[in-house]
Amino acid sequence: MPLSHRIDAAIAGAIATAQGAAGQAAPPRLASALHYAVTPGGARIRPTILMAVASACGDDRPALSDAAAAALELIHCASLVHDDMPCFDDADTRRGKPSVHRAYGEPLALLTGDSLIVLAFEVLAREAHHDPMRAAQLVLTLAQRTGMPRGICAGQGWESEAQVDLSAYHQAKTGALFIAATQMGAIASGQEPEPWEELGARIGEAFQVADDLRDALYDSEALGKPAGQDAVHGRPSAVASYGVQGAIRHLKDILSGAIASIPSCPGEAMLAQMVRAQAERLTPVAPAHATASARSGSGVRRA
Repeated sequence: MPLSHRIDAAIAGAIATAQGAAGQAAPPRLASALHYAVTPGGARIRPTILMAVASACGDDRPALSDAAAAALELIHCASLVHDDMPCFDDADTRRGKPSVHRAYGEPLALLTGDSLIVLAFEVLAREAHHDPMRAAQLVLTLAQRTGMPRGICAGQGWESEAQVDLSAYHQAKTGALFIAATQMGAIASGQEPEPWEELGARIGEAFQVADDLRDALYDSEALGKPAGQDAVHGRPSAVASYGVQGAIRHLKDILSGAIASIPSCPGEAMLAQMVRAQAERLTPVAPAHATASARSGSGVRRA
């Protein structure tokens, strides 16, 4: 079965569990909001990386790999729901449709994000019988990369500080779940997680720089969500620090380092190919209707 099918099936199963069995009472609107928050799924980059690492390491416990991929994506989707809320970005759209708080209201959006976070850990717990020690490591890794001091909560917290360490901000806000992806993929297949941290950190940093570039150069139609949010909210960004062309050069350097950092494993060549493919996908190309010239004085070509 293709990795994408395994990921989608695992996520769908998790959501079905949270929505309750037939005849089991559950709040219908919140149940609907859970499905709304995870579909359509976008590129599913983080669980795809997790599954690719697991496959490269042997994938001898596929049920654990599937659960890990679903749990990671549920955490990511929860973070998007919360990020879009009025207390943070106040975004009207996400993935080309109304954000959850616009579609369901703020109370249900908050509960949706909370429920997805809890569901992520339930998914891992349900599959723990396949290998309790690996499952415990998966729970610990996901918790560390979700909360404080090194997880996505810390990343969001940096936005409330007067002085921001850009590297720490990027590693927590975006890099944390990419580190979780590479480490959880290794753990699910019985490998030590530490050698996989650098790969996840580099992919995460590259993704954040690319996201900063897209935010500065694309319009809302191209992004499927509000554009120019870094400037509007005064957030730190690679574009503000390096300029457009400098950020593109920085992105290329990061991706080159990511390929070099792949640990030795049976699927090393496959992983290198995946990183190259992600590099092609990540590098922004300003659409014809983007307002790049107005914002930066120059367009962007594929690096």
